[in-house]
Amino acid sequence: MNDAHVLEQALHAARALVLADLAARDVADATVVSLVEDSVTHRRWWVEQWPEGVEYVAGLVAQDVQDALLERYGRWPLCPVCDVGDPHALEVEPELGPDPHWVCGKAGVIVARVGGLPR
Repeated sequence: MNDAHVLEQALHAARALVLADLAARDVADATVVSLVEDSVTHRRWWVEQWPEGVEYVAGLVAQDVQDALLERYGRWPLCPVCDVGDPHALEVEPELGPDPHWVCGKAGVIVARVGGLPR
């Protein structure tokens, strides 16, 4: 497979994973989906500059969308593990690495893989 094909495959997979998480939490409206598309466009450029980063795209798109949602709507996705204290968002770990997961930083618990948030 050529590099362009690998890049497009990674971007499509990242888009699908993040959209699955958004849908699982019922926030995948048209405005939010456009945030995903903006991130995918940005990350396409990013990976074209640094092809070795292709395996990090899913986690980066998840973080981009999370940051964009925080600026516009508030924390997402909210932690389903902690039921006391202030609501807080899950974090993507590793921040720059393959096989990203949603993690509760307070409890130190892996909640789900990116793309696998429960409804």
